[in-house]
Amino acid sequence: MYETALKNETAVLVALITDTQDEPTTQVYLDELAFLATTLNIKVQKHFTQRLPRPHTSTFVGKGKLEEIVEYVRVKGIDMVIFDDDLQPSQVRNLEKAFNGENVDNAKIKILDRSLLILDIFSHRAQTTQARTQVELAQYQYLLPRLTRMWSHLSKQKGGIGMRGPGEKELETDRRIVKDKIAILRDKLTKIEQQSATRRKTRERMVRVALVGYTNVGKSTLMRLLSKADVFAENKLFATVDSTVRKVVLNQIPFLLTDTVGFIRKLPTLLIESFKSTLAEIVEADILLHVADLSSPHCYEQIDVVNQTLLEIGVEDKPTIIVFNKADLVNPEQMETWESKEYNFQNTIRISALKKQNHDALRQMIYSMASEKFYAIYPNFLQNPILEGEGEYEE
Repeated sequence: MYETALKNETAVLVALITDTQDEPTTQVYLDELAFLATTLNIKVQKHFTQRLPRPHTSTFVGKGKLEEIVEYVRVKGIDMVIFDDDLQPSQVRNLEKAFNGENVDNAKIKILDRSLLILDIFSHRAQTTQARTQVELAQYQYLLPRLTRMWSHLSKQKGGIGMRGPGEKELETDRRIVKDKIAILRDKLTKIEQQSATRRKTRERMVRVALVGYTNVGKSTLMRLLSKADVFAENKLFATVDSTVRKVVLNQIPFLLTDTVGFIRKLPTLLIESFKSTLAEIVEADILLHVADLSSPHCYEQIDVVNQTLLEIGVEDKPTIIVFNKADLVNPEQMETWESKEYNFQNTIRISALKKQNHDALRQMIYSMASEKFYAIYPNFLQNPILEGEGEYEE
């Protein structure tokens, strides 16, 4: 479904160990960045790290480290260098000169940062008009301040990682035209959002449950299990970009279940802003199923990232079930470690969506929360119950 014609490209990853980001944390970020790259069929050849108080203002890394990376990339014939933090336009310009010489219009080695990589993944994953418009808007907003260094040579690219979307076209060199394009996309998105808001308004008297969580924790697999519907699921980051809504009925209590885009560390602010309509499915939900990967050594850090993102979009104090997924992959020693810690979570459950472990207990928890909300909306429901059934909610 999401296959692309992209050629396999090679990359090296670069990150800093700073005063605010220690070495173990940096390694976690690099592993995640490598997974992001793999999602786009990029083969990561090597990781480079440097300990600096803060990023170098002109080249992100220091002079000696930059020379080391340049030599490796040239000798090994690497296609791109991916930095784990956002780069300033001046940094990108200096890095392109370091890797490609003065003639950056014919650059052979691409310079990407984490945000551009994530934007590219989203551009490949987006399927609906709304999602494609949201991603394109975020791309243009990302590119706008970087026009002076990349617009002309991007227009000559023939695609590839970091060049999808605006980079594939004959791009305008005039900043005013780019701003006009952003305005057009915003207007288009506003109209789409109005249509989405109208659809959501028709659901006001329905109980709404939203799946949230870090990317690749199994939300779509759980969606398939609960709704018994054919929902795309894959062991890759951001397998789901478009929101999916299904109608589910538990013990004659109907509710709408929504699968939303996964979160990640350092999720570009531009994407959060562009996807505000999609994220409205979370804001307007009555109940959240916060899915977490219990098998990940960074499970609780990922929960914190999701909670922080939810806070940023204005979701606070919403009834939530923490669903610790992939429990079948956790060995007894790991489980004992988890259980020895103190957590402040309420309404938690351990399951395996793939193996259907503890599935009935989860359904009972959802039913308990959903029925309370449902009976508040329909106090006379017991006198006129509907028939039980499960299926797709038609948009």
